[in-house]
Amino acid sequence: MDEKFAPLNPSVFRDTIPLFREKTEEFHKGELSKKDYKGFSGKYGSYAQRDGKHHMLRLRTTAGRLTKDKLNFLIRTLDEQNVPMVHFTTCQAVQLHDLDPEQVYAIMDNALDSDIVCYGGGGDYPRNVMCPPLAGVDPEEMFDVLPWAEATAQFLMHFIDAPKMPRKLKVAFSGSNANEPHATFRDLGFVAREDGTFDVYAAGGLGNVPRLGVKVAEGVDPRDIPYYVVAMINTFRKYGNYDNRSKARTRFMVQALGSEEAFAKAFAEELAAIQDQDLKFPAVENDASHKTGDGSVPRESWQVFPQKQEGLYAVQWHAPGGKPDQDVLHKVNEAIQEIPAAEMRVAPDQGAWIINLTGAEANRIMDIIANDAAQNAFEASEACIGASICQVGLRDSQQMLKDIRAAVKEAGVEAWLPQLHISGCPSSCASHQAGVIGLRGGIKMVDKKPVPAFLLYLNGSDLLDNEKLGTEVGAIAITDIPGYFVKLGETVRDSGKSWKEWATPEALVEFSRPFVA
Repeated sequence: MDEKFAPLNPSVFRDTIPLFREKTEEFHKGELSKKDYKGFSGKYGSYAQRDGKHHMLRLRTTAGRLTKDKLNFLIRTLDEQNVPMVHFTTCQAVQLHDLDPEQVYAIMDNALDSDIVCYGGGGDYPRNVMCPPLAGVDPEEMFDVLPWAEATAQFLMHFIDAPKMPRKLKVAFSGSNANEPHATFRDLGFVAREDGTFDVYAAGGLGNVPRLGVKVAEGVDPRDIPYYVVAMINTFRKYGNYDNRSKARTRFMVQALGSEEAFAKAFAEELAAIQDQDLKFPAVENDASHKTGDGSVPRESWQVFPQKQEGLYAVQWHAPGGKPDQDVLHKVNEAIQEIPAAEMRVAPDQGAWIINLTGAEANRIMDIIANDAAQNAFEASEACIGASICQVGLRDSQQMLKDIRAAVKEAGVEAWLPQLHISGCPSSCASHQAGVIGLRGGIKMVDKKPVPAFLLYLNGSDLLDNEKLGTEVGAIAITDIPGYFVKLGETVRDSGKSWKEWATPEALVEFSRPFVA
């Protein structure tokens, strides 16, 4: 295989660990500030937590894919290193929390033996490449985009230490109208078409100054993907504001160039400039399972979905707040190791899917996760890790989700509410701008005094061809938020309608107005 498309040797990243150890020790001795350490450690996929004593480590899991071997590594690591907390992220990565430095060094090193790289998991580097969690098995997909996502991830690793990169370069693939990875509003997104090609979007993103992506190409041959990756990098190097970290994201180029048309023209020029380079992907093999069903049928459940492979099913496991119970995770792993062709995929909403199951095997998985899994859309609400752990967090989004869930459960109105997206700060780690209801940490003035609050975002959508960023309608004091959702659920229930029938944009805004006044 051409060197530029081949996976990098893990020893390349192992050689970086001694410097990480040196700087981490300086940080704990007080010789390196929290800010300076954050600027250094991010490229290793690790950050100090809010208390300054413990650390997070992010495992890059391309497309959220946890094969049997990778899942086994995760479970072995939890046991050997006594890891306190696991968190599935909205970028389909796995985060380990509350680690001491020695645990971080060991896990970072051992992960390389299982082809899991932490390097570049944060900082100014290409991030985890995203993909629909049901790629290859979804009956609604145009075609299986997973092989191309994995090939792109390998290609991007060759740019991991390249100069003048965007502060983040998030690349995503979408295979259907569901658009779960938000390919149409990432830094670079590839959207599958029925004819086996991709439409390409660029310079999108959530967070501060959010922007939907600009369509820069249509009908692109999948083997030409590397040209668009390099063109994106070169466009940023030419027009990006890499001197100002707050604006060192690709989406700010649209503003700097004056219009979407000007950006698309600039991108096209950079694309044309590299056409004489040999960047075409080699043929990509599809390793999708050829397993067939055995005639068994799973019990009816919100969690189970039929795959496009006849007689096979996928089961959704969404643990509260994206933090799976470790005993349950162990049992899921034991089952996956025993089930032919089964594997886990981390989803962009902090959940996970177990795929390639017969009906009986699907029942087995549902039995294992029964007490740790959402049973409806509301229970599958997502929240970032929150201010109790995150250095930059403003509010404890995980606690907010717990409080909302407790109040809604007591009122018995879970079935009349949608999935919520709760971010602790403007960074949108829970995609609060892409959901029908989103919250993000902030303040509210009450009697001329600031009180802890969350800003409310309404009527966002990530569906293909219906993308819309949620509108910020005001702030709600933290103490009032559980009551807001109880009242909302009661209102929908008493209307005699389902959430989908009741929740027009106008109805949702009108209901919310008194709470944000």
